[in-house]
Amino acid sequence: MQNSVLSEELNKLTLFNDEEKNHIEKLCTIDEKNNLKIKCQIRNKDIKATPEELVRQLYLYKLMKDYKYKPSDIVLESEISFGREKKRADIVINNKDGEAKIIIELKKSKEKEGKEQLKSYTNATGAPLAVWTNGIDIEYWHRKDPNYFESIKGIPEDGEKLSDYLNEPFTLLDLMIEDRLLEKNITLKKIIKDMEDEVLANAGVNVFEEGFKLIFTKLYDEFLVISKDKSVIYTLADIDEDEPFTEKIKKLKELKHSNNSRLSRLKKLNFYNYGDDNELKRNINILFEDAQKKWKNVFPENSTISLSASHLAVCVSSLQKVKLFNSNLEVIDEAFEYLINKDSKGEKGQYFTPRHVIDMCVKMLNPHKNESMIDTAAGSCGFPVHTWFNMIGHLFDGQEPDDNEKKFVKNIFGLDFDERAVRVARTLNLIAGDGETNVLHINTLDYDKKRWDEKRDSDYRDAFNNLIRHSVNKNDYKLFDFCLLLANPPFAGEIKEHRILAKYEIAKKGKKSVGRDILFIERNLDFVRDGGRLALVLPQGRFNNATDEYIRDFISEKARILAVVGLHGNTFKPHTGTKTSVIFLQKWNNDDSDPLYYCPKVEDYPIFFAVSEKAGKDNSGEYVYAKDKNGNELLDKHGHKIKDHDLHNHDGSLDDGIAEAFIEFANKEKFSFWTY
Repeated sequence: MQNSVLSEELNKLTLFNDEEKNHIEKLCTIDEKNNLKIKCQIRNKDIKATPEELVRQLYLYKLMKDYKYKPSDIVLESEISFGREKKRADIVINNKDGEAKIIIELKKSKEKEGKEQLKSYTNATGAPLAVWTNGIDIEYWHRKDPNYFESIKGIPEDGEKLSDYLNEPFTLLDLMIEDRLLEKNITLKKIIKDMEDEVLANAGVNVFEEGFKLIFTKLYDEFLVISKDKSVIYTLADIDEDEPFTEKIKKLKELKHSNNSRLSRLKKLNFYNYGDDNELKRNINILFEDAQKKWKNVFPENSTISLSASHLAVCVSSLQKVKLFNSNLEVIDEAFEYLINKDSKGEKGQYFTPRHVIDMCVKMLNPHKNESMIDTAAGSCGFPVHTWFNMIGHLFDGQEPDDNEKKFVKNIFGLDFDERAVRVARTLNLIAGDGETNVLHINTLDYDKKRWDEKRDSDYRDAFNNLIRHSVNKNDYKLFDFCLLLANPPFAGEIKEHRILAKYEIAKKGKKSVGRDILFIERNLDFVRDGGRLALVLPQGRFNNATDEYIRDFISEKARILAVVGLHGNTFKPHTGTKTSVIFLQKWNNDDSDPLYYCPKVEDYPIFFAVSEKAGKDNSGEYVYAKDKNGNELLDKHGHKIKDHDLHNHDGSLDDGIAEAFIEFANKEKFSFWTY
């Protein structure tokens, strides 16, 4: 490894600062055979400077410099017995009695293996602490028993008691640096599945309920600190919100090691396993109670977390280093979608619309500030939340919405018949809207006035009264005056009740049953004012089947078809391979008194057609991520990987996609909502 290669290798090791790298560089020499050697700081001899050895020597320097460990207490290549088999640990730190205190496993940059092997070393020796690092990522564990390793924030200095160290506060800065979701191939869904395998499935609890409570509580804990401490951290680290994520992390790590006195004022995160299981359970339940007071009507009154103290400790340890705020919400969607479908008991599952599909639809319909919007099959409320985001320019980042922004959210609504999805949606809306939400548990298709009026005396009272203000006729909840409607109505099932079918024009042709999605087409058109805009996800067959011509005629009579976008067949996998398209509409309106909604009826007009060729998912339904020219995965400003799709350009991170092509078409055709 030549000097240039050495510098290149050291530059990869972002866990270490420049001073540490310079120290290691000075230990390196080139022998007579042009091989790079490094003088070991413990063995005091020259050895081959492999990438893994560089990580070891850097970490040894940190152990002695930052943690004050003496070379005499450090053993390299320590032999560990597994019966007849012998293995060697990279670094072992012994206590004053010569017993293993910390075992450290090292890998070269970007390698991820060796964690289970490390845990077996600690079990074999009885060491209470373990560290794994590849010079980029680092993980610390406290071995509480052979089957349970608790993730901790770091390791104590020499002479510091382990019990005192484990009670050190875990802050937002720690969370920002150590967020587990930013590791390669780690998702909140995977963490929850692991929790289920380890605890939830055998704890005698409802997996959805307890998983939902934990995420709800974790969100609240972050909410309490992020609005105050994030601005302090960004100021101290000299970080601009829009700078690249990798640069942010570099600055945060430098700040963490700067010993700045103001860091001691950062608020302690309470959703963290600080040691005593029973005390942890009391603290987490108090946090959960406070969260319910802040974000009301998500859980039944007097709800508590049902997990035992030991089971809760495992779950908290799994989630404590997961940062949910500043998320692109796909992280939370995927987890909630999994939890809801676990609780479906064989019913047709809830398939949330992928966020990049939502963003395409919102971009194309171009919401204006002060416009009202509704999703009549809201799921996790992706369409409403992203519509509001489009209006105000920030979302889910801990900033309290100002009064003007709160005014916008009061005009945005979500309806859904699945009570579990509504609770998820209300949670995300309550947080994003700082306690404001217009999400209702209601049957959109069955709008019998007596049934709907029951919501006046329910937990949804305020949201229902806000909804009815948009009703055209207060004695009949058929017609509404919303400016925008975006929805992915359920495809499955047919409606056979005559009482419901009798309300629909599209069903009054002797039909004894009508597909649910067909009724949603008419119902959605009735929710929107003249000149209002819609985006509807529909099965592809509605656009192609000869037997569905009457549906297309019905739509054409009511609205102008602006665009039809065929989604890739992988879009909703692994849940369903049903081929879908999004239809974009603007209801006819010959009244030009309000230019934003002017859409005069014409017989012949151009329609924008597009077909997605990149779904952002593979054939198995796993996400596919975009890469730069060097093969590195692209990250957004929060560190989340960007899906490789062609629906929109992801704020310039991807090539222009279907949304940008439509916007060009819309301006050329002088669509009112783009030219006004």
